[in-house]
Amino acid sequence: MKRLDILTRLRNSGVVAVIRADTMEEALKVTEAVVKGGMKGLEITFTIPQAENVIREIAASYKEFPEIVVGAGTVLDAYTARMAIMAGAEYIVSPCFNSETAEICNLYQIPYLPGCMTITEMKEALKAGVDIIKLFPGSAFGPSIVSSYKAPLPQLNIMPTGGVSLHNMEEWFKQGVIAVGVGGNLLAPAKTGEFEKITAMAREYMDKYGEIQSGK
Repeated sequence: MKRLDILTRLRNSGVVAVIRADTMEEALKVTEAVVKGGMKGLEITFTIPQAENVIREIAASYKEFPEIVVGAGTVLDAYTARMAIMAGAEYIVSPCFNSETAEICNLYQIPYLPGCMTITEMKEALKAGVDIIKLFPGSAFGPSIVSSYKAPLPQLNIMPTGGVSLHNMEEWFKQGVIAVGVGGNLLAPAKTGEFEKITAMAREYMDKYGEIQSGK
């Protein structure tokens, strides 16, 4: 089951690096840096120039490393979703729910993670076969909102993105999320070319995730 395998690997990754960059070259360097730091979940956003080529190159580079799961982010429509899937994306992430994107992902047995903020949006996403809801932006709510969503919809699998940090990551997991997405503070050193700092920060995130998992 392709989809189940991808979902399992995505959940096992724990912390997903949401990769944004100004150029294709920067995106590739950032990706290399976070993987060196131990991150296995990669979300290559379509705000990156030539994003489909970035996905294609990264997917090929890590083909022999099955624990690394490569997805596409900031996917706004079904056309872009299919482009990303053909380039090698194993999951699709959107800032909002789009039914046509859900359909194309279902066709190819690719997990779709749409950004939702309301119970209504989440319900419609679940009806369309979505397995994981991206809570976006997480900074608008904080970890305590998770239990409020899960009260009427206990079957929700939530991954917050935006507002997740080393300081609050444990609280997010305590509230019941299955993974978290991180970007801004993780990737900030790329602007000054300090990719080794990205590796160090990625390692901190993964060490923290390991502590959280061992404490369960």
